[in-house]
Amino acid sequence: MSNAHPTSPREILVLGSGNFGTCLAQHLAHQGHRVLMWGRSQELAREINEHHRNPRYLAQISLSPSLTATTELLDSQLAHTRFLILALPTQSLRQVLRTLKSKLNPQCTIVCASKGIENESLSFPYYIIRAELGEGLFARTAILSGPSFASEVAEQQPTAVSVAAKDGEIARSIQELFHTSFFRVYTTLDPIGLEVAGALKNVIALASGAASGLGFQQNAKAALLARGIAEITRIGVALGADPLTFLGLGGVGDLFLTCTSEKSRNFTVGYRLGKGEKLETVLATLGSVAEGVSTARAAFALTTQLKVDAPIIHEVYAVLYQGVTIKDALFNLLNREMKAEVSLPYK
Repeated sequence: MSNAHPTSPREILVLGSGNFGTCLAQHLAHQGHRVLMWGRSQELAREINEHHRNPRYLAQISLSPSLTATTELLDSQLAHTRFLILALPTQSLRQVLRTLKSKLNPQCTIVCASKGIENESLSFPYYIIRAELGEGLFARTAILSGPSFASEVAEQQPTAVSVAAKDGEIARSIQELFHTSFFRVYTTLDPIGLEVAGALKNVIALASGAASGLGFQQNAKAALLARGIAEITRIGVALGADPLTFLGLGGVGDLFLTCTSEKSRNFTVGYRLGKGEKLETVLATLGSVAEGVSTARAAFALTTQLKVDAPIIHEVYAVLYQGVTIKDALFNLLNREMKAEVSLPYK
């Protein structure tokens, strides 16, 4: 499949050498862009540069020669970066961005693919970028999110995602950069909604995995996803998001993918908890980060602060951090009072 909108080569820096960072870097390098990927592992960087493989993530994919890796960033590299892709765990994002302040090209466009909520500040990545890099680069920031397993993107399986920015021209420039016939990119002007959906679907996926681990069938899963998106929408609207955003790729699309597939790390964690494993054992043997576990803590604090009804998120938090059993959490959810399904304004 060919690129639908060929572009001239750009200087692109990807921060993060995990699953999604690697797949986005490969996707852009495959289109002929010059891509530098930063990570902390010297061994991993050497393998990418010498053998064009990431031995830890997406090891089955032969990486483009246009993709190189480093563990150190020179000021000259930062000054010439045209697009900065953030694919870091949210809890470490602020620390990394602080090292870049005042070094980045002021005309650089930032694409944030990190998902989650910072535990200490209860900030989403969008606002961490604002705090650490300033208003100028914040105005040139977009959020990239949607139903997209890294392995399928790297294998060029058909995928569709959303990119959101307050500035429509910024959103369109990212759309042009990423869009191909197998990786379709749709634009929106609601970065807050897209980011809220991308973070909170991981928490709902923990609940969905636990339901599967308990042996629940399709009725229960459908109910969980529908009530999950209602919960996410309430939180998003309280933060100023457009409720229609949650009906799109980054909302129901990403929620469905993450909550129904064994490829989802968060679903897998929930499933194993539903089967009776201890959280410490699951996380120690998972092999990668499940953002929903840390996000559940921050989401609980945020929804409490906002006074938003979020029963699924609260029960996930109770299981992870308060010693509540999954069966007791289930009892609490099933025995809530009767309610109307939807009301406008969305409450």
